Amino acid sequence: MDEIIECVPNISEGKDPAIINSIAGEIKKAEGVKLLDVDSNISANRTVITFAGNPAKVVMAAFSMIKKALELIDMSTHKGVHPRIGTVDVCPLVPLRDISMKETAEYARQLARKVAEELGIAVYCYGYAAYSEKRKNLVLIRSGQYEGLKKKLSVPEWKPDFGPARFNPKSGATAIGARNIMVAYNINLDSKSVETAKIVASHIR
Repeated sequence: MDEIIECVPNISEGKDPAIINSIAGEIKKAEGVKLLDVDSNISANRTVITFAGNPAKVVMAAFSMIKKALELIDMSTHKGVHPRIGTVDVCPLVPLRDISMKETAEYARQLARKVAEELGIAVYCYGYAAYSEKRKNLVLIRSGQYEGLKKKLSVPEWKPDFGPARFNPKSGATAIGARNIMVAYNINLDSKSVETAKIVASHIR
């Protein structure tokens, strides 16, 4: 059987169908991968794209998608309720069939290096692809969000794993990593209180 991994990039655009379709279109035209889902959320101003296929081809498709997102999305004008650090906030790789997590993490690191070197943006490796224990946690990488990224990049301990430690207001930074399958779902609350939503989420977790 062939090796298969999944890629689930989260892009910082959830309102403009033209931009979303153009970015997802990079996956549709890629050989050896299958686009599985495109899920946009207006309040988060964020879209989750899911695709899977041969590991090397998934890496190439992810790179093309990230490149297109950097062309079309300007983080300096982005507003949304979900934590984020850049145009492509996070891009995890997930082992699905006949491939280990260790091997998947190496593909994530290859993608991270390629994105940083060829597109010139700051990239953090997280999850099983992290180079240090502290950077395994995506929450810590996202702390301060896009608005605090300029200051964060100036701190030696938060120097990116790949790419320049320089703030790019248009693209921000991205986190690329490897993780297990994650199940997420949305619920509607009869409340406008963010604090209430956080309490409910913490209990569910």
